[in-house]
Amino acid sequence: MKTRAAVVYEHDAPVVVDTLTLDDPKANEVLLRMGASGVCHSDLSVVNGTIYYPPPVALGHEGAGVVERVGEDVSYVKPGDHVILSFVTYCEECVMCGMGRVCLCNGIHARKGFLLDDTCRLHNKAGQDIPQMSRIATMSDLAVVPEQALIKIDPEYPMDRAALVGCGVTTGVGAVLRTAQVEPGSTVAVIGSGGVGLNVLQGAKLADAERIIAVDLVERKLDFARQFGATDTVNASEVDPVEAVKELTGGLGVDYAFEAIGSSVTIRQAFDMVRSAGTAVAIGLARSHDVVPIPPQELIWSEKKLIGSYYGSSRPREDMPEYLRLYDEGKLMLDELITKTYDLDQINEAFADMEAGKNARGILALDL
Repeated sequence: MKTRAAVVYEHDAPVVVDTLTLDDPKANEVLLRMGASGVCHSDLSVVNGTIYYPPPVALGHEGAGVVERVGEDVSYVKPGDHVILSFVTYCEECVMCGMGRVCLCNGIHARKGFLLDDTCRLHNKAGQDIPQMSRIATMSDLAVVPEQALIKIDPEYPMDRAALVGCGVTTGVGAVLRTAQVEPGSTVAVIGSGGVGLNVLQGAKLADAERIIAVDLVERKLDFARQFGATDTVNASEVDPVEAVKELTGGLGVDYAFEAIGSSVTIRQAFDMVRSAGTAVAIGLARSHDVVPIPPQELIWSEKKLIGSYYGSSRPREDMPEYLRLYDEGKLMLDELITKTYDLDQINEAFADMEAGKNARGILALDL
């Protein structure tokens, strides 16, 4: 069968929307018709090589769709089921999975982007194998994915809203509620008001943080931040963000600071923003050679904690339905996250708008 997909053939070059051959699903695999895919900075990080895949690779890791067909031994879903995709595929058998830390699964040994039998289902006209970002490649009309990457949802949820839960919502809200376990009444700073940062703000509000400070360089993004729960904003293009956050907290610093950009500079700023014994949480993926300079004596004397959060420390099949329930109750904003919808052919325009800070979240409408 054929499908169109957004493919990176060269780093730092325009993404190509290519028509590819898609193989049938094998055992424990599912054929999906994608409904929507979010346009996330992590996708752009694959384009520029920050998240490294040797080209070519089919893009997309935040999506929702409908099951078209299942391979042998699939028991979790059936044709017609609506699903969100997890960008982490986990084995449920390794030590980390046994600890409930499924996002840190170390029991899958297939090459990055290849399905679990270490082969590909996508091929271009030249017969070249095309790996799939996160093994799901949601920026495509059709995809074959591992059954373990799926989370069943009620078909009442619109595909574009459900897609957001597949990455940005779970990563941001989960960093607050699962990774950091922010306590009620806390003070929180969030560096970066993009798609993930806005969801960190939502998470801080859900956690009943008393003061939530958003930090960004772009005033339009700070406008979004106020809408999503920020009680205060700091434009880091105009003032020193660390000093501004300390001033807002009487010189003490915040209890928790979250970095949602991916830079050693901003991770260090988050560390500097927290009070003694506070917690700084790194969410954004920096380039592999980037290093955060923290003097060991400062780390010891302050008893500050610097921790990472991958996918919001989530358990996708538990957390994603819960986030949709919070949406139903009016406690989680999904409608307001979607600023603009694009066709697949507009993928490069969508990336340009994201880099310019025009959107809270852009969405590719595939089969809404």
